[in-house]
Amino acid sequence: MSYVCACCGETHEYLPDIGFAKPENYFDVPPEQRDTRVQVTADTCIIDNQYFYIRGVIKIPLHDSESYFGIGAWISQKEENFWTYQQHPNTDEIGPYFGWLCSDIPEFGETLSLKTQARFQCGNLRPWIELEPTNHPLSVAQHEGISADKAWEIVHEYLPK
Repeated sequence: MSYVCACCGETHEYLPDIGFAKPENYFDVPPEQRDTRVQVTADTCIIDNQYFYIRGVIKIPLHDSESYFGIGAWISQKEENFWTYQQHPNTDEIGPYFGWLCSDIPEFGETLSLKTQARFQCGNLRPWIELEPTNHPLSVAQHEGISADKAWEIVHEYLPK
């Protein structure tokens, strides 16, 4: 299978990751107030100097493969954990830190507020997001894997139509 990359416009044959640019809570702030109430980057978000979010990757193993399907998602963080991560963004010697999932991934049902752990990494990599083992479809997918066909089905939901 292939897809046309939204970044470069080229056709690629490999399975891409998908991602969310902002946590769902960002959209609760009225657009005309975002400039004053929200500080957002590609990897962090602070709302009202009171709510703290980081972006990480949910890795879903692919059946019959050594690779995984990645979902760039957001989780909440306690303020102290957020600032520790900001001070040490390139280490695996902090955490893991608890957080609530703050990305809506409808292909797996209701995903907001699932329990997670942020597992930090070296090498300028985003944290790995581990979901609490439950019977929720996203948690099951992360712990048991999905088929490559299912991953492609999900990817095609996010490609420009």
